[in-house]
Amino acid sequence: MSEPWQYTFPSPLEGSEGLEPLPDEKVEDGKSYVNPPAKQTSEAYTRFTSPITDDRRGGFDIHIYFLQTNAEETKFAHELWERIRREFPELRIYRVWDRPIGPHPLAMFEVNLFTPAQFGAFIPWLVINRGTLSALIHPNTDDELRDHTQWATWMGQPLPLYLETMKKRNGK
Repeated sequence: MSEPWQYTFPSPLEGSEGLEPLPDEKVEDGKSYVNPPAKQTSEAYTRFTSPITDDRRGGFDIHIYFLQTNAEETKFAHELWERIRREFPELRIYRVWDRPIGPHPLAMFEVNLFTPAQFGAFIPWLVINRGTLSALIHPNTDDELRDHTQWATWMGQPLPLYLETMKKRNGK
């Protein structure tokens, strides 16, 4: 059985063969490099990178966790949920679960992001406004197990997910 971190990856430079070398020139700060101007803006500003989907599920799920036995944390999570609904009404925001559900080890609520612009606006906002709550950020592809493990990113303390159901669905 292969573990999620045993996936292989193509070179990040695949498809860039034969391009001119990048300049070694640095900008005034002496630390960062001068980049050649792009012929066009990267598609990543307007479309999620393949294999991330942008269908009805959205490109990314954000799961925001709280300890359901802690009254202060539960109150904060409910207030954050309300604030997100008011600040970002265009996002899909699910109910607040008062107990662990699915692979999630604590109570939580979920937010779906559909565009890179939404991701770019919501994630920095959440960094500042999530308090001490942990958040799992994962893409939606056709590989649910990989989405929740190797391709997942955490804000705050990472939590162990219950992956057995996903492993069984993936035949692992």
